[in-house]
Amino acid sequence: MTPARASDAARAAAKSAGLTGRFLLGVLVKAVLLFAILNLLFAALYPMDGLGRISFYNILFPGRQRLPFGENQAQAYNLSMYNLPAMFASQRLNAAPKTAGEYRVLVIGDSSVWGTLLRPAETLSGQLNAAGLSCGTRTLQAYNLGYPTLSVTKDLMILQEAVQRYQPDRILWMVTLEGLPRELQLASPLLANNAARAESLIRTYNLALNPSDPALVHPSFWDQTLIGARRPLADLARLQLYGVLWGATGIDQTYPAQYDAAQRDFNTDVSFHGRPGPTLDAASLSLDVLSAGVKLAGSVPVSFVNEPILVSTGQNSSLRYDFYYPRWAYDQYRQDLSALAQANAWNYLDLWNLVDEKQFTNSAIHLTPAGESLLAERVGQALVANCK
Repeated sequence: MTPARASDAARAAAKSAGLTGRFLLGVLVKAVLLFAILNLLFAALYPMDGLGRISFYNILFPGRQRLPFGENQAQAYNLSMYNLPAMFASQRLNAAPKTAGEYRVLVIGDSSVWGTLLRPAETLSGQLNAAGLSCGTRTLQAYNLGYPTLSVTKDLMILQEAVQRYQPDRILWMVTLEGLPRELQLASPLLANNAARAESLIRTYNLALNPSDPALVHPSFWDQTLIGARRPLADLARLQLYGVLWGATGIDQTYPAQYDAAQRDFNTDVSFHGRPGPTLDAASLSLDVLSAGVKLAGSVPVSFVNEPILVSTGQNSSLRYDFYYPRWAYDQYRQDLSALAQANAWNYLDLWNLVDEKQFTNSAIHLTPAGESLLAERVGQALVANCK
């Protein structure tokens, strides 16, 4: 090859390399711009609720018996998340429209309703279904919408989603004093991470809570981009993946062979959340949230049940019923709740001392399967007696 031809070839190669470099740079710039546009569009729309309603539960694998909750993902095939539509979409409640022969009862409340240390069939909802109860010609079907953490405002948020979409015939709301102090209402992570829903409930029902409370988590613009939302997006994917294992095993929580039993011996402290007693200011309790629940339910009747608590016979049990409750506070709470129910003609059942202290597990509100059976029997009788 002559020097001239070699020089021409070199120039051609350099030109080709330049074109390739510019092409690759152009592709990279366009890709970055497209990704930036997608992030901006995602943040503007923030379609997490819509994405949450896309689910393989009840299609490729069975719906869950209770709402997703859990931190031991590898063993429980479950996880805690904050996408309420996704949580409902994973439930067996979402399997099919209600039939004419179903009397649908939605059960809401705390971890005692969800069923800590209980298998799905051992929970209140599971045992109500196993009892084969009916309301006239319709078969009673109970759905477990309990969720761990004590906050009746969290229950109200779950109730709102349920009433809007699932045509209940009755709401069964299990309550206890520890779920009512105002200062605890917004502490539930599920509620705090659904700030828009919480604020809407506070304003709509004029609840005595602060819609601007710093406990409520407001996602920033960055949090709502594809990059910022990668954790909640990953949670949506994980929930579907765990559905395969849930469907194969029926396991949705761990069941340790040993656990710390609920406290039965106490010191002489009789304060309740810093309140020394001997009287409990009813205004310190979010009883207005219960009234809001009745309004939210509309024509759907609500049954309130004061759930069983551990009544200890241990040291200083004359001062405290259990870890949660000094006697003075709990006794006044029962009086206030009963008076409120009577004044508003609510359907109300007080089962506070129904279950012996031996039938509690790791908490003063968590029952054994035998204790849950006793509760289900009494609650089932009341549901049938009041069904319509």
